Amino acid sequence: WFILQYMSGFGNEHVSEDPRCPGALPEGQNNPQVCPYGLYAEQLSGSAFTCPRPTNKRSWLYRILPSVCHKPFKPLEEGHLTHNWDEVEPDPNQLRWKPFEIPKAPQNKLDFVSGLHTLCGAGEPRGRNGIAVHIFVCNTSMLDRCLYNSDGDFLIVPQQGKLFITTEFGKMLVEPNEICVIQQGMRFSVEVFGETRGYILEVYGAHFELPDLGPIGANGLANPRDFLVPVAWYEDRQVPGGYTVISKYQGKLFAAQQDFSPFNVVAWHGNYTPYKYHLEKFMVINSVAFDHADPSIFTVLTAKSTRPGVALADFVIFPPRWGVANNTFRPPYYHRNCMSEFMGLIKGHYEAKEEGFQPGGASLHSMMTPHGPDADCFEKASKAKLEPERVAEGTMAFMFESSLSLAVTKWGLQTSNRLDKNYYKCWEPLKSHFNPKRK
Repeated sequence: WFILQYMSGFGNEHVSEDPRCPGALPEGQNNPQVCPYGLYAEQLSGSAFTCPRPTNKRSWLYRILPSVCHKPFKPLEEGHLTHNWDEVEPDPNQLRWKPFEIPKAPQNKLDFVSGLHTLCGAGEPRGRNGIAVHIFVCNTSMLDRCLYNSDGDFLIVPQQGKLFITTEFGKMLVEPNEICVIQQGMRFSVEVFGETRGYILEVYGAHFELPDLGPIGANGLANPRDFLVPVAWYEDRQVPGGYTVISKYQGKLFAAQQDFSPFNVVAWHGNYTPYKYHLEKFMVINSVAFDHADPSIFTVLTAKSTRPGVALADFVIFPPRWGVANNTFRPPYYHRNCMSEFMGLIKGHYEAKEEGFQPGGASLHSMMTPHGPDADCFEKASKAKLEPERVAEGTMAFMFESSLSLAVTKWGLQTSNRLDKNYYKCWEPLKSHFNPKRK
Protein backbone atom coordinates (compact mmCIF):
# COMPACT_ATOMS: atom_id res chain seq x y z
CA TRP A 1 0.00 0.00 0.00
CA PHE A 2 1.25 3.44 -0.95
CA ILE A 3 1.24 6.13 1.75
CA LEU A 4 0.19 9.41 0.16
CA GLN A 5 2.65 12.23 0.66
CA TYR A 6 2.79 15.70 -0.80
CA MET A 7 5.13 18.66 -1.15
CA SER A 8 3.70 22.13 -0.58
CA GLY A 9 3.91 25.39 -2.48
CA PHE A 10 2.32 26.88 -5.59
CA GLY A 11 4.60 26.94 -8.63
CA ASN A 12 7.67 25.97 -6.61
CA GLU A 13 10.77 24.30 -8.00
CA HIS A 14 10.27 20.82 -6.57
CA VAL A 15 12.65 17.86 -6.47
CA SER A 16 11.38 14.33 -5.89
CA GLU A 17 12.57 10.75 -6.28
CA ASP A 18 10.94 7.47 -5.37
CA PRO A 19 12.63 6.27 -2.15
CA ARG A 20 13.08 2.83 -3.72
CA CYS A 21 15.77 4.39 -5.96
CA PRO A 22 17.79 6.89 -3.93
CA GLY A 23 20.05 9.08 -6.05
CA ALA A 24 17.89 8.68 -9.16
CA LEU A 25 18.08 12.41 -9.89
CA PRO A 26 21.24 13.38 -11.80
CA GLU A 27 23.46 15.76 -9.85
CA GLY A 28 24.37 19.11 -11.31
CA GLN A 29 22.79 18.68 -14.74
CA ASN A 30 19.55 17.70 -16.44
CA ASN A 31 20.68 15.41 -19.23
CA PRO A 32 23.81 13.36 -18.47
CA GLN A 33 25.24 10.98 -21.01
CA VAL A 34 24.09 8.10 -18.82
CA CYS A 35 21.38 8.67 -16.19
CA PRO A 36 21.45 6.92 -12.79
CA TYR A 37 19.82 3.47 -12.80
CA GLY A 38 19.86 3.49 -16.61
CA LEU A 39 16.88 5.83 -16.80
CA TYR A 40 15.88 8.04 -19.72
CA ALA A 41 15.75 11.84 -19.31
CA GLU A 42 12.68 13.55 -20.76
CA GLN A 43 11.65 17.19 -20.51
CA LEU A 44 8.00 18.22 -20.27
CA SER A 45 7.61 21.87 -21.32
CA GLY A 46 4.61 23.82 -20.10
CA SER A 47 5.69 27.08 -21.74
CA ALA A 48 7.77 28.30 -24.66
CA PHE A 49 11.50 27.99 -23.98
CA THR A 50 11.86 31.77 -24.14
CA CYS A 51 9.03 32.77 -21.79
CA PRO A 52 10.04 35.26 -19.09
CA ARG A 53 11.37 33.48 -16.03
CA PRO A 54 8.23 34.12 -13.85
CA THR A 55 6.07 32.29 -16.41
CA ASN A 56 8.58 29.69 -17.61
CA LYS A 57 7.36 26.18 -16.77
CA ARG A 58 9.11 22.87 -17.31
CA SER A 59 9.95 19.66 -15.50
CA TRP A 60 12.54 16.95 -16.13
CA LEU A 61 11.31 13.36 -15.80
CA TYR A 62 13.65 10.37 -15.33
CA ARG A 63 11.80 7.31 -16.55
CA ILE A 64 12.28 3.64 -17.30
CA LEU A 65 11.17 4.10 -20.93
CA PRO A 66 10.44 7.41 -22.70
CA SER A 67 6.91 8.44 -23.67
CA VAL A 68 7.72 8.08 -27.36
CA CYS A 69 7.47 4.26 -27.21
CA HIS A 70 3.92 3.74 -28.46
CA LYS A 71 2.01 2.65 -31.55
CA PRO A 72 0.37 5.33 -33.75
CA PHE A 73 -2.63 7.25 -32.41
CA LYS A 74 -6.04 6.40 -33.84
CA PRO A 75 -9.34 8.25 -33.36
CA LEU A 76 -11.28 7.17 -30.26
CA GLU A 77 -15.05 7.51 -30.48
CA GLU A 78 -15.89 7.82 -26.83
CA GLY A 79 -17.41 10.30 -24.43
CA HIS A 80 -19.21 13.49 -25.39
CA LEU A 81 -16.37 15.97 -25.81
CA THR A 82 -16.67 18.75 -28.37
CA HIS A 83 -15.50 22.23 -29.18
CA ASN A 84 -18.09 22.70 -31.91
CA TRP A 85 -19.88 25.70 -30.46
CA ASP A 86 -22.28 25.92 -33.43
CA GLU A 87 -24.17 22.66 -32.81
CA VAL A 88 -27.28 24.56 -31.73
CA GLU A 89 -28.48 28.15 -31.93
CA PRO A 90 -27.20 30.55 -29.23
CA ASP A 91 -29.41 30.83 -26.14
CA PRO A 92 -29.17 34.05 -24.08
CA ASN A 93 -31.59 32.86 -21.40
CA GLN A 94 -30.74 32.18 -17.79
CA LEU A 95 -30.01 28.46 -17.77
CA ARG A 96 -30.09 26.05 -14.86
CA TRP A 97 -29.48 22.32 -14.82
CA LYS A 98 -30.76 19.74 -12.37
CA PRO A 99 -28.07 17.42 -10.95
CA PHE A 100 -26.45 15.50 -13.78
CA GLU A 101 -27.35 11.83 -13.71
CA ILE A 102 -24.70 9.22 -12.92
CA PRO A 103 -25.39 5.95 -14.77
CA LYS A 104 -25.70 2.77 -12.72
CA ALA A 105 -22.63 0.55 -13.16
CA PRO A 106 -24.17 -2.81 -14.21
CA GLN A 107 -26.12 -1.26 -17.09
CA ASN A 108 -23.56 1.30 -18.25
CA LYS A 109 -19.96 1.24 -17.04
CA LEU A 110 -18.34 4.63 -17.51
CA ASP A 111 -14.87 5.66 -16.41
CA PHE A 112 -13.56 9.22 -16.17
CA VAL A 113 -12.87 9.50 -19.92
CA SER A 114 -16.02 7.86 -21.24
CA GLY A 115 -18.04 9.91 -18.71
CA LEU A 116 -16.81 13.30 -19.93
CA HIS A 117 -19.50 15.60 -21.36
CA THR A 118 -18.87 19.11 -22.71
CA LEU A 119 -21.51 21.54 -21.43
CA CYS A 120 -20.37 24.90 -22.81
CA GLY A 121 -17.35 26.83 -23.99
CA ALA A 122 -15.81 29.30 -26.43
CA GLY A 123 -12.71 29.66 -28.54
CA GLU A 124 -10.81 26.69 -29.82
CA PRO A 125 -7.61 24.84 -28.99
CA ARG A 126 -5.83 25.26 -32.32
CA GLY A 127 -5.68 29.02 -31.82
CA ARG A 128 -4.63 28.50 -28.17
CA ASN A 129 -7.35 30.77 -26.82
CA GLY A 130 -10.52 29.54 -25.21
CA ILE A 131 -12.17 27.57 -22.44
CA ALA A 132 -14.58 24.66 -22.06
CA VAL A 133 -16.72 23.49 -19.17
CA HIS A 134 -17.17 19.73 -18.88
CA ILE A 135 -19.23 17.53 -16.56
CA PHE A 136 -17.89 14.11 -15.61
CA VAL A 137 -20.11 11.26 -14.41
CA CYS A 138 -18.52 7.87 -13.86
CA ASN A 139 -18.90 4.66 -11.89
CA THR A 140 -15.79 2.63 -12.68
CA SER A 141 -12.02 3.16 -12.57
CA MET A 142 -9.74 3.63 -15.57
CA LEU A 143 -8.07 0.27 -16.14
CA ASP A 144 -4.78 0.12 -18.05
CA ARG A 145 -5.49 3.46 -19.68
CA CYS A 146 -4.54 7.05 -19.06
CA LEU A 147 -5.44 10.46 -20.48
CA TYR A 148 -3.43 13.53 -21.31
CA ASN A 149 -4.73 16.84 -22.59
CA SER A 150 -2.77 18.31 -25.52
CA ASP A 151 -5.17 21.26 -25.68
CA GLY A 152 -4.85 22.84 -22.24
CA ASP A 153 -5.19 22.53 -18.49
CA PHE A 154 -7.94 20.71 -16.57
CA LEU A 155 -9.16 22.22 -13.29
CA ILE A 156 -11.14 19.34 -11.76
CA VAL A 157 -13.82 19.94 -9.10
CA PRO A 158 -15.16 16.65 -7.66
CA GLN A 159 -18.70 16.97 -6.29
CA GLN A 160 -19.59 13.39 -5.37
CA GLY A 161 -17.06 10.62 -4.74
CA LYS A 162 -13.29 10.66 -4.29
CA LEU A 163 -10.81 10.66 -7.16
CA PHE A 164 -7.62 8.65 -6.67
CA ILE A 165 -5.44 10.10 -9.40
CA THR A 166 -2.18 8.55 -10.57
CA THR A 167 0.03 10.94 -12.54
CA GLU A 168 3.53 10.76 -13.96
CA PHE A 169 4.61 12.85 -10.96
CA GLY A 170 2.95 10.67 -8.30
CA LYS A 171 -0.44 10.02 -6.74
CA MET A 172 -3.12 12.35 -5.36
CA LEU A 173 -6.37 11.70 -3.52
CA VAL A 174 -8.86 14.46 -4.36
CA GLU A 175 -12.11 14.58 -2.39
CA PRO A 176 -15.20 16.79 -2.71
CA ASN A 177 -14.33 20.29 -1.40
CA GLU A 178 -10.87 19.87 -2.89
CA ILE A 179 -9.78 20.72 -6.43
CA CYS A 180 -6.88 19.58 -8.54
CA VAL A 181 -5.21 20.92 -11.66
CA ILE A 182 -3.73 18.58 -14.27
CA GLN A 183 -1.74 20.79 -16.61
CA GLN A 184 -1.32 20.42 -20.37
CA GLY A 185 0.42 17.21 -21.46
CA MET A 186 0.48 15.45 -18.07
CA ARG A 187 -0.65 11.83 -18.18
CA PHE A 188 -3.08 10.72 -15.50
CA SER A 189 -5.45 7.89 -14.64
CA VAL A 190 -8.49 8.15 -12.35
CA GLU A 191 -9.63 5.50 -9.90
CA VAL A 192 -13.10 5.92 -8.35
CA PHE A 193 -14.98 4.19 -5.53
CA GLY A 194 -18.55 4.10 -6.81
CA GLU A 195 -20.82 6.72 -8.35
CA THR A 196 -18.74 9.84 -8.99
CA ARG A 197 -19.55 13.26 -10.42
CA GLY A 198 -17.93 16.64 -10.83
CA TYR A 199 -17.07 19.65 -12.96
CA ILE A 200 -14.06 20.55 -15.10
CA LEU A 201 -12.85 23.95 -16.26
CA GLU A 202 -10.51 23.58 -19.23
CA VAL A 203 -8.41 26.49 -20.44
CA TYR A 204 -6.51 26.64 -23.73
CA GLY A 205 -3.46 28.85 -24.06
CA ALA A 206 -2.91 29.91 -20.45
CA HIS A 207 -2.05 28.30 -17.13
CA PHE A 208 -3.78 28.93 -13.83
CA GLU A 209 -2.01 31.21 -11.40
CA LEU A 210 -2.75 32.88 -8.08
CA PRO A 211 -4.49 36.25 -8.49
CA ASP A 212 -2.60 39.43 -7.65
CA LEU A 213 -3.55 40.75 -4.20
CA GLY A 214 -3.09 44.49 -4.73
CA PRO A 215 -4.10 46.51 -1.63
CA ILE A 216 -4.92 43.29 0.27
CA GLY A 217 -1.17 42.94 0.75
CA ALA A 218 1.09 39.92 0.96
CA ASN A 219 -1.35 37.42 2.51
CA GLY A 220 -4.90 36.25 1.97
CA LEU A 221 -7.24 34.34 -0.35
CA ALA A 222 -5.53 31.07 -1.40
CA ASN A 223 -2.09 30.96 0.22
CA PRO A 224 0.70 29.39 -1.86
CA ARG A 225 1.80 26.97 0.86
CA ASP A 226 -1.60 25.24 0.88
CA PHE A 227 -1.20 23.87 -2.64
CA LEU A 228 0.05 20.27 -2.62
CA VAL A 229 2.16 18.47 -5.22
CA PRO A 230 2.54 14.65 -5.33
CA VAL A 231 5.85 12.92 -4.66
CA ALA A 232 7.55 10.64 -7.17
CA TRP A 233 6.17 7.11 -7.49
CA TYR A 234 6.80 4.62 -10.26
CA GLU A 235 5.65 1.23 -11.43
CA ASP A 236 7.80 -0.94 -13.69
CA ARG A 237 4.86 -2.85 -15.12
CA GLN A 238 4.58 -4.66 -18.42
CA VAL A 239 1.08 -4.75 -19.92
CA PRO A 240 1.10 -7.51 -22.57
CA GLY A 241 -2.59 -6.93 -23.33
CA GLY A 242 -1.84 -3.33 -24.18
CA TYR A 243 -1.89 -0.10 -22.21
CA THR A 244 -4.03 2.64 -23.82
CA VAL A 245 -2.71 6.20 -23.83
CA ILE A 246 -5.51 8.64 -24.70
CA SER A 247 -4.74 12.11 -26.04
CA LYS A 248 -7.27 14.92 -26.14
CA TYR A 249 -6.01 16.71 -29.24
CA GLN A 250 -7.78 19.58 -31.04
CA GLY A 251 -10.94 18.78 -29.12
CA LYS A 252 -11.09 15.09 -30.06
CA LEU A 253 -9.85 11.89 -28.44
CA PHE A 254 -7.15 9.64 -29.90
CA ALA A 255 -5.79 6.36 -28.49
CA ALA A 256 -2.37 4.76 -28.81
CA GLN A 257 -1.24 1.36 -27.54
CA GLN A 258 1.94 0.51 -25.67
CA ASP A 259 3.00 -2.54 -23.68
CA PHE A 260 4.07 -0.85 -20.42
CA SER A 261 2.67 1.52 -17.80
CA PRO A 262 3.33 5.21 -18.50
CA PHE A 263 3.68 5.83 -14.76
CA ASN A 264 7.33 4.78 -14.86
CA VAL A 265 8.89 8.06 -13.68
CA VAL A 266 11.40 7.20 -10.94
CA ALA A 267 12.40 10.80 -10.21
CA TRP A 268 11.61 14.31 -11.41
CA HIS A 269 12.40 17.94 -10.77
CA GLY A 270 10.87 21.20 -11.97
CA ASN A 271 8.05 23.69 -11.54
CA TYR A 272 5.52 22.20 -13.97
CA THR A 273 3.46 19.74 -11.93
CA PRO A 274 -0.06 18.64 -11.11
CA TYR A 275 -1.36 20.00 -7.80
CA LYS A 276 -4.34 19.99 -5.48
CA TYR A 277 -5.89 22.44 -3.00
CA HIS A 278 -8.49 22.17 -0.21
CA LEU A 279 -11.12 24.90 -0.45
CA GLU A 280 -11.42 25.11 3.36
CA LYS A 281 -7.92 26.63 3.37
CA PHE A 282 -9.19 29.77 1.58
CA MET A 283 -8.77 32.95 3.66
CA VAL A 284 -11.96 34.88 3.00
CA ILE A 285 -11.88 38.67 2.58
CA ASN A 286 -15.19 40.48 3.02
CA SER A 287 -16.92 43.77 3.78
CA VAL A 288 -16.96 44.69 7.48
CA ALA A 289 -18.81 48.01 7.20
CA PHE A 290 -21.43 48.36 4.45
CA ASP A 291 -22.16 47.31 0.88
CA HIS A 292 -20.56 44.47 -1.07
CA ALA A 293 -17.03 43.92 -2.18
CA ASP A 294 -17.05 42.53 -5.72
CA PRO A 295 -17.03 38.70 -5.96
CA SER A 296 -13.50 38.85 -7.38
CA ILE A 297 -12.36 38.78 -3.73
CA PHE A 298 -13.30 35.09 -3.77
CA THR A 299 -10.94 34.17 -6.65
CA VAL A 300 -8.86 31.05 -5.94
CA LEU A 301 -7.09 30.75 -9.30
CA THR A 302 -7.05 32.80 -12.48
CA ALA A 303 -6.01 32.13 -16.07
CA LYS A 304 -5.09 35.52 -17.48
CA SER A 305 -5.87 36.76 -20.97
CA THR A 306 -3.62 39.06 -22.96
CA ARG A 307 -5.63 42.06 -21.67
CA PRO A 308 -4.50 43.29 -18.23
CA GLY A 309 -7.09 42.66 -15.54
CA VAL A 310 -9.30 40.55 -17.82
CA ALA A 311 -9.34 36.82 -17.16
CA LEU A 312 -9.68 34.10 -19.72
CA ALA A 313 -11.19 32.26 -16.75
CA ASP A 314 -11.40 32.72 -12.98
CA PHE A 315 -12.18 29.98 -10.47
CA VAL A 316 -14.19 31.64 -7.69
CA ILE A 317 -15.72 30.09 -4.56
CA PHE A 318 -18.40 31.19 -2.07
CA PRO A 319 -17.27 29.58 1.18
CA PRO A 320 -18.71 29.76 4.71
CA ARG A 321 -18.05 33.21 6.21
CA TRP A 322 -19.48 35.94 8.43
CA GLY A 323 -21.87 38.55 7.08
CA VAL A 324 -21.76 41.77 9.13
CA ALA A 325 -22.46 44.63 6.69
CA ASN A 326 -24.73 47.36 8.10
CA ASN A 327 -27.68 48.85 6.18
CA THR A 328 -26.94 46.46 3.32
CA PHE A 329 -28.92 44.00 1.23
CA ARG A 330 -26.61 41.09 1.95
CA PRO A 331 -27.29 38.44 -0.72
CA PRO A 332 -25.68 38.88 -4.15
CA TYR A 333 -27.10 41.91 -5.92
CA TYR A 334 -29.01 41.98 -9.21
CA HIS A 335 -26.49 42.05 -11.98
CA ARG A 336 -25.85 42.26 -15.71
CA ASN A 337 -22.25 41.29 -16.40
CA CYS A 338 -19.87 41.67 -19.36
CA MET A 339 -18.43 38.30 -18.25
CA SER A 340 -20.00 34.83 -18.45
CA GLU A 341 -20.87 33.21 -15.10
CA PHE A 342 -21.10 29.41 -14.81
CA MET A 343 -21.97 28.21 -11.31
CA GLY A 344 -21.88 24.80 -9.67
CA LEU A 345 -22.68 23.56 -6.19
CA ILE A 346 -20.53 21.04 -4.35
CA LYS A 347 -22.70 20.78 -1.21
CA GLY A 348 -25.41 22.58 0.74
CA HIS A 349 -27.69 25.40 -0.45
CA TYR A 350 -26.63 28.47 -2.38
CA GLU A 351 -27.68 31.59 -0.44
CA ALA A 352 -29.41 33.43 -3.32
CA LYS A 353 -31.45 30.44 -4.52
CA GLU A 354 -32.05 27.95 -1.76
CA GLU A 355 -34.59 26.02 -3.84
CA GLY A 356 -33.88 24.59 -7.28
CA PHE A 357 -30.09 25.02 -7.40
CA GLN A 358 -28.85 21.63 -6.21
CA PRO A 359 -25.47 19.95 -5.59
CA GLY A 360 -24.32 18.34 -8.82
CA GLY A 361 -26.36 20.78 -10.89
CA ALA A 362 -25.28 24.04 -12.50
CA SER A 363 -26.36 27.39 -13.88
CA LEU A 364 -25.13 29.67 -16.66
CA HIS A 365 -25.76 33.40 -16.77
CA SER A 366 -24.42 34.56 -20.10
CA MET A 367 -23.01 37.94 -21.05
CA MET A 368 -25.39 40.78 -20.13
CA THR A 369 -28.17 38.35 -19.19
CA PRO A 370 -29.70 39.68 -15.95
CA HIS A 371 -29.64 37.52 -12.85
CA GLY A 372 -29.85 37.80 -9.09
CA PRO A 373 -31.71 36.56 -6.01
CA ASP A 374 -35.04 34.86 -6.45
CA ALA A 375 -38.21 36.50 -5.12
CA ASP A 376 -38.23 34.59 -1.84
CA CYS A 377 -34.62 35.52 -1.10
CA PHE A 378 -35.24 39.20 -1.90
CA GLU A 379 -38.27 39.46 0.38
CA LYS A 380 -36.55 37.72 3.30
CA ALA A 381 -33.30 39.66 3.01
CA SER A 382 -35.11 43.02 2.69
CA LYS A 383 -36.85 42.46 6.02
CA ALA A 384 -34.12 40.61 7.92
CA LYS A 385 -32.75 42.01 11.17
CA LEU A 386 -29.13 42.88 10.38
CA GLU A 387 -27.00 41.04 12.91
CA PRO A 388 -23.67 39.27 12.45
CA GLU A 389 -24.58 35.95 10.85
CA ARG A 390 -22.86 32.93 9.40
CA VAL A 391 -23.34 32.84 5.66
CA ALA A 392 -23.18 29.66 3.58
CA GLU A 393 -22.46 27.42 6.59
CA GLY A 394 -22.12 23.79 5.44
CA THR A 395 -22.14 24.78 1.77
CA MET A 396 -19.69 25.34 -1.07
CA ALA A 397 -20.74 26.96 -4.32
CA PHE A 398 -18.26 27.97 -7.00
CA MET A 399 -18.13 29.94 -10.23
CA PHE A 400 -16.18 29.61 -13.44
CA GLU A 401 -16.18 33.19 -14.75
CA SER A 402 -14.89 34.03 -18.21
CA SER A 403 -14.43 37.05 -20.47
CA LEU A 404 -15.51 34.81 -23.36
CA SER A 405 -19.11 34.48 -24.51
CA LEU A 406 -19.94 30.82 -23.86
CA ALA A 407 -21.97 28.66 -26.22
CA VAL A 408 -23.92 25.70 -24.83
CA THR A 409 -23.63 22.29 -26.50
CA LYS A 410 -26.45 20.16 -27.82
CA TRP A 411 -25.78 17.77 -24.93
CA GLY A 412 -26.26 20.61 -22.45
CA LEU A 413 -29.45 21.95 -23.97
CA GLN A 414 -31.09 18.74 -25.14
CA THR A 415 -29.41 15.34 -24.81
CA SER A 416 -28.64 15.49 -21.09
CA ASN A 417 -32.33 16.14 -20.38
CA ARG A 418 -31.33 18.02 -17.21
CA LEU A 419 -32.19 21.58 -18.22
CA ASP A 420 -34.68 23.20 -15.83
CA LYS A 421 -37.29 24.72 -18.14
CA ASN A 422 -38.91 26.57 -15.21
CA TYR A 423 -35.84 28.43 -13.99
CA TYR A 424 -37.16 31.83 -15.13
CA LYS A 425 -40.19 31.43 -12.88
CA CYS A 426 -38.14 32.00 -9.72
CA TRP A 427 -38.14 35.75 -10.54
CA GLU A 428 -41.78 36.05 -11.61
CA PRO A 429 -43.14 36.72 -8.07
CA LEU A 430 -40.91 39.83 -7.75
CA LYS A 431 -43.30 42.76 -7.33
CA SER A 432 -42.96 46.52 -7.36
CA HIS A 433 -42.44 48.21 -4.00
CA PHE A 434 -42.29 51.65 -5.61
CA ASN A 435 -44.07 54.42 -3.70
CA PRO A 436 -43.44 57.96 -5.00
CA LYS A 437 -44.72 59.42 -1.71
CA ARG A 438 -42.23 57.52 0.43
CA LYS A 439 -38.54 58.37 0.39
